[in-house]
Amino acid sequence: MKFGILVNEGPYNHQASDTAYQFTKAALEKGHEIFRVFFYNDGVNNGTRFGVPPQDDRNITKLWSELAEKHNLDLVVCVAAAQRRGILDADEAKRHGKDGDNIAPGFRISGLGQLIEAGIQADRLVVFGD
Repeated sequence: MKFGILVNEGPYNHQASDTAYQFTKAALEKGHEIFRVFFYNDGVNNGTRFGVPPQDDRNITKLWSELAEKHNLDLVVCVAAAQRRGILDADEAKRHGKDGDNIAPGFRISGLGQLIEAGIQADRLVVFGD
């Protein structure tokens, strides 16, 4: 089965991001395909490389990045939601006159069309968070 994943919550304020990660990892291990993981609303906070959790806590951004590298996942952060929360890639930072970017490895910034495409291309779109 081909899944699209939508993550609407940040990495440390709700369980949704952890559950989405575990679901995605399990689906891949069972041989399913993940068409795309789309981060929206506060979910875009999963895509910042500036988060520094305590050493004895999980680093959900790093886990997403590693999973993306291992399985060639498409991790897409909504551009509008990201800009509102100060998450920028190099192109967006330059376009807005900012002196740096903070997008984590394996993530990319794009628009809501990527979510629509995931809903069309996937057999199921699974939503995590409100």
